[in-house]
Amino acid sequence: MARRPTIKDIARQAGVSESAVSFALNNRPGVSQNTRARIRRVAEELGWQPNSAARALSGERSGVVGLVLARPAHTLGVESFFLQLVSGIQEVLAAGRIALLFQVAPDLDAECAVYRRWWAERRVDGVIVVDPRSDDPRPALLEELALPAVTVGETGVPCALSAVRADDAGAMAQVLDHLYGLGHRRIAHVAGLPELAHTERRIRSLRAEAQRLGLGPGQVRSVPTDYSDAEGAAATRRILAEPEPPTAIVYDNDVMAVAGAAVAAELGIPVPGRLSLVAWDDSALCRVTHPRLTALVRDTAGFGRIAAEELLAVLAGSPPRSRESERPRLEPRESTAPPPAAY
Repeated sequence: MARRPTIKDIARQAGVSESAVSFALNNRPGVSQNTRARIRRVAEELGWQPNSAARALSGERSGVVGLVLARPAHTLGVESFFLQLVSGIQEVLAAGRIALLFQVAPDLDAECAVYRRWWAERRVDGVIVVDPRSDDPRPALLEELALPAVTVGETGVPCALSAVRADDAGAMAQVLDHLYGLGHRRIAHVAGLPELAHTERRIRSLRAEAQRLGLGPGQVRSVPTDYSDAEGAAATRRILAEPEPPTAIVYDNDVMAVAGAAVAAELGIPVPGRLSLVAWDDSALCRVTHPRLTALVRDTAGFGRIAAEELLAVLAGSPPRSRESERPRLEPRESTAPPPAAY
């Protein structure tokens, strides 16, 4: 059909009343099993799909889950983390024939405005919230709207939302133990956005592990960026220009690590001869760069699957809870080695 088929079209084709079609398609009593099966067969042949807006207005679910990213748009096209996360989310939703409504917002205020609009329009049944902040207004807003939600990562504020946690502290401890074991005593951390809760956790863990190992603030430090290759490269250039540059740098994503390796090559600093590099999230970039980058390996798609499963559980009436994703493991490769004796 050139236009979208309606209940009237299905009724005409099946030779029944429109009310019978409504009963059959909405799983309500009032029609026999044979009639119900015939109506559904005709609906499928005509390509009929339920009108999400009409279902929402009648109190039924829309069959849609929302995801908003409040990140600088230029950082999204190069970072593989979100592509893998969304692939895991979509895998679970697709199995339940649930759509994913995705939107990019310029900042947190705009993201909150999207949630208010979606709630008012009954566009989504629930949302998956990413990039929790240390001082995050979104949990209180979502609780006020009674909009079911799951956070990917723990927020920095008490809330009653379900959460899927990652062990950022344990992962950072692995990285620092590896570098310390190789002999590194001057280590820099090129971090992500400073307002994100997981960035704060990584920085705190770095400081705590450094203190445990007897390394002072002048030996181990963090430099925040926006996760982009440009800022990762700029931070690396500044760090390596210092009178006593670090012998190892840890980057909060793969893109910045690759950018940092390019800066080192440009400056004639051999990796890992004089500088060791570690990427937080493993990706194809880490494995094809020469030398291959030591990286934290984790199942990011699995992280997304858990988040989607938790949201579906909340929508089914389960109480909020916290689940931990698989702990990242460090994969040592050619970009880390003991520092030269002179350093």
